[in-house]
Amino acid sequence: MEEILRRFCAFGMEYKYHEGYTHDWVTLLPVVQLAYNKSQHSTTGKTPAMVEKGWNPLLPVDHLKKNLLIIHPTAKDFHEMWKRACDTAAKCIAEAKEYNKQRWDKSHMEPDFKEGDQVLVSTLHFTNLKGPKKMRDSFVGPFTIIQLIGKNAVGVKLTDEFSRKHPVFP
Repeated sequence: MEEILRRFCAFGMEYKYHEGYTHDWVTLLPVVQLAYNKSQHSTTGKTPAMVEKGWNPLLPVDHLKKNLLIIHPTAKDFHEMWKRACDTAAKCIAEAKEYNKQRWDKSHMEPDFKEGDQVLVSTLHFTNLKGPKKMRDSFVGPFTIIQLIGKNAVGVKLTDEFSRKHPVFP
């Protein structure tokens, strides 16, 4: 969300009515919220509004038959401004998603463990180690991998000192 807002605010658009009234980005934050709630997310395949409420929000303009009404110029300008801001917000959302995906893909690597490899195990959640926490080793081992469980978890053959621990670690 931070990346979306940063892009939307940096876009620097000012919207004007035909009468000269100006909106800045702060007054258009509801547009960003609406655009975000109407954008489909790759994890769920649905929009946040659909997940939360079960329906997608509609604007009053979605219900109008445009060729039957005479619209006041101020309302028309407001609609055009709202539409431009919504399009800008949708573009910012798409760019932020792509940026975050590239940043994640660049720094994320799948572990390439195999059975028989030697690994160190983090002692972060070990409560039975003696001595002050500052003085404890951060990792213990090496232990031999005996089973691969999913992409990130492994079953290891523990020594007698750690035999009461569960042998599966992330």
